[in-house]
Amino acid sequence: MNCNHSDRIWVIGQSVLMLAVVALGVTQRGAWQSEEGFLAGAVLFALGAVVGIWGVRSLGRSRTPNPTPKADAELVQAGIYRWLRHPLYSSVMLASLGWALLWQSAAAMVATVVLCVFFDAKARLEERLLLAKFPEYAAYRGRTWRFVPWVY
Repeated sequence: MNCNHSDRIWVIGQSVLMLAVVALGVTQRGAWQSEEGFLAGAVLFALGAVVGIWGVRSLGRSRTPNPTPKADAELVQAGIYRWLRHPLYSSVMLASLGWALLWQSAAAMVATVVLCVFFDAKARLEERLLLAKFPEYAAYRGRTWRFVPWVY
């Protein structure tokens, strides 16, 4: 596995932020009361699960939590990667937003925003590393969305 000190810091950072979203949702719940918010949360959480499962299945052996691609990684452009460059990050962001809405937790919502900013920074680093490894990544990046189709 290609794993350096910087990779470990990124993985620890995302783990801490994901744990914060979960813990804050449960411990700081009920900031508002909204059946619609709860329903939206359930839909987003489920959508996050679907996107994540599809992403894992599409990425296969090339999957790593690190921004540095594996030495034997292939550039996957099929499955959900046909539309999104970072569906696993999208998955966690969707599920986190859903979790915050399910628990109606303002604190979890703030942690979700921080997590989204974190994943955007990690994706930018990862894209530089993928471009260095795969020259065809430039064309792929030009025809796909980073996190949300037709938005970003």
